[in-house]
Parts: sequence; C-alpha cells; structure tokens
Amino acid sequence: MTGQSPNHNDLKTALAAKARAEGFDHIGVAGPTLPKRHESALNKFIERAWYGDMGWMKEKHERRSAPLNLWPETRSIIMLAMNYGPEENPLPELELRENGVISVYAKGKDYHEIIKKKLKNTARWLVAESGAEVKVFVDTAPVMEKPLAMAAGLGWQGKHTNLVSRDKGSWLFLGAIFTTAEITPDEAEIDHCGKCQRCLTICPTNAFPAPYQLDARRCISYLTIEHQGPIPIEFRKHIGNRIYGCDDCLAICPWNKFAERAREQRFHPRRETDNPALKDLLQMDGESFRARFRGTPVKRTGRARILRNCLIAAGNSGQGDFIELAEKLLQDDEPLIRGAAIWALKQLTDDKDFQSLKAAHLSHERDASVKAEWQGDNNDS
Repeated sequence: MTGQSPNHNDLKTALAAKARAEGFDHIGVAGPTLPKRHESALNKFIERAWYGDMGWMKEKHERRSAPLNLWPETRSIIMLAMNYGPEENPLPELELRENGVISVYAKGKDYHEIIKKKLKNTARWLVAESGAEVKVFVDTAPVMEKPLAMAAGLGWQGKHTNLVSRDKGSWLFLGAIFTTAEITPDEAEIDHCGKCQRCLTICPTNAFPAPYQLDARRCISYLTIEHQGPIPIEFRKHIGNRIYGCDDCLAICPWNKFAERAREQRFHPRRETDNPALKDLLQMDGESFRARFRGTPVKRTGRARILRNCLIAAGNSGQGDFIELAEKLLQDDEPLIRGAAIWALKQLTDDKDFQSLKAAHLSHERDASVKAEWQGDNNDS
C-alpha cells in the first residue's frame, strides 16, 4: 500500500474492521482526485452567491475545489459514515404547531464530538499499522465530503444534494481521513434516484433551482441556522414550526425504507430537544438556553437566532396563547428577537391591538431593522 506495509489488502480489511468496531456503518476509499463535474458545480454555486451568509465558502473555495489543494501529499481518502436514523418519520411533527421542530441530526449530542473521536481512533490505528501520515476532517474543513463519499462507494448525491445510501437512506453523518497511504480505491456508487423528484417538490421554499442544485439562501436549514439577520418575509410562513433545520427533503426519500434506527444512542433525542413546547422555549434567558441545549448543535446557533425562529413558529401557530410571551420579548435586549416578536404579534393580534403595541414601543426603538418591522416594511401577511 505505501511500501511500508507489504500486504495492503490485509491492511484495508483490518482498517474496515477497526472502523466498524468504532461504530461506523460504512467505510470506503476514494482516490485524491474527483471528476471535474464536482468542481464545476461548486464553481457555479460560488458564482451565483448561493452560499448567502456563509462567506467562508467563498473564502475557502479554492481549497475545497480539489482534495489535493487541501493537502497535496494526500494519496488516499478514507470516507466513513454513521447512521443517525430516527425512530420514526419526523414529518408528522410539523402538524404539532404548539411545539418547535428540531432537525433529527440536532436532537442528540453534537455529532462533531462523537464522530471526531472515533475518526481519530481509527486514524491512530492506521498510523500505527502503516506508518502513514493522516489528517482527520468532520465538517470542519473545506472538504467536498459528499462527492468523496460517492467516489468511495458509500452512496450517491441525491437530487437534494445530500448523500443517499441503499442501506441507510438519507440519514448519514460523514467523516474523512486523508492519508499518505496508497490504498486501493473502491468503486464509485452510481445514482439510483431515477425519475423520482419527491425531495424537490416537498421543499417549502423551492430551494432547488434544478435537480442536484441547492440555493442555500432559500433553504430552511440555512435560514434557521446560518442566516444571521431577520428571516426574509417571503419565507416566514413557509418555515412553519421548524426552529432548527429542516428534514423534509431527507425524510421524504423513498430509500429511507431501508433506513435503520441509529445504533449510537447519543444521536437520539434528549427530552429537552424532542418536540419542545414553544411556550417553554419563548421564556428562555441566556442561562436556561445554554442549559437546555448544552452539548447539542443547537447551542452553537445562539439564543437570539433560536428565539427568532421560535417567534416565527409562534406567529405561524395561529394560537393566541403566545401573544403574552411575544409581548414580553418586545423588551428583549436582542434586536433580532424584538423584530421577530413584532412579526409574530402582527400574525396573532387584530389590527387595533397591534397598532396599540406599535404606539407604545416604536418611539423608543433605536434599531433600524426593528423599526422596519413596526413600520410595516417587513410585516406583509
């Protein structure tokens, strides 16, 4: 394999056994280069500015465009996947308007912490056995993980741009080990989507301009997690009660009929993240927010954005029970929260009551974006 290990087939077999012992469900090996179509697709994504607030994607574009740009010494890329399949289809949760819906992947412990430790253990084993150098990546570096996973035979990129596996459906976390070891690559997986377009048609915000293309600026996952300002008015009603991410395009995939419940128990929901009541979430201060979401991906997004999302969900609920809670948040220190509270109240109150609130608060407001909410610039129904 590298000249340091004469029997590379035995080493590859042992590597797969080690990875599975660590809890990985899939392992495959790709070469250090990818077909040019992936670089071309990335170039178009950047040129069209579909990355929105994620400016780091443009800044690291060149490094992401080819694995060898990230580490020129790379000879093989080991791709690993862990299944995070839920117990049940999450789509019915969207009907529970008094609750906030958190994406399946974020209901348990932060996957970065779990997978990185397992990847490092696997990589250390490889170093000890082969003497090769390694670098480990879990969604923290400019790596085209999904094209590499496809090249390594783990699955294929579906029309929703996510990886799909014939064994695990759409519920997969990915990790990569770049290495100087020359390991025989596996055969790339082919596309099995056929004529199916369910993942495209279910998208509430039409975030897919075409199959295999994603405009992140329209994606609810982006809007509720990465987007830093007020949610654009055109998307607010479509967000429904999704307060962190969106699973629609994943959950609708027919290949999920082969999906299994995740073996890793820490991926499964905690009580605090499994359909939490909006009335509880809307009362969170900084300390209670950190306590509720400690150790989960939600915590990284921060209280201001999560309460912004919760207020959008409250406004979409049609339930007057949220009026008092939204009124209290008109006094919050965060402009992002105050602005979202205005929109929620606009949806939940009659015009007379809303105008009374406006008269009481607008003259004291100093933030331009919050003023715009009061003045109706962002309050179209």
